[in-house]
Amino acid sequence: MWLRFVRFGSQRFDTANTPDADGLLFQYGTHAFEEPPVFALDLARQFEINDASGEHDHYIRLHCELRYEPVPQLRALGHFESWFFHDTDDELDRWADGLGGQEFWTVIRNLHPKEVRVYQEQA
Repeated sequence: MWLRFVRFGSQRFDTANTPDADGLLFQYGTHAFEEPPVFALDLARQFEINDASGEHDHYIRLHCELRYEPVPQLRALGHFESWFFHDTDDELDRWADGLGGQEFWTVIRNLHPKEVRVYQEQA
């Protein structure tokens, strides 16, 4: 899933000419938004939407969320988030390589999500 997400992130879209118009979010943590608690790995792409005059109106976020049983090894990871934005000084490959080397992957590699949610939200 991670490699597909990075490939999707490398595709550029016609977005506003602002630093946060096209971003990628990698985040995980244990949440109890619904009962019972779950450990969620959330891979999201954010696009800025401007109004007719070119001013910021809102963001659209596309999420692929993998939900796992909150076993002790996952709970021990705590919470983490990292953003990447196109049109900044950062490079997508460097960001992805840095996250790809995290200990997180060793822990989650042998676990299977109990649910996968793909959804869109407006923020």
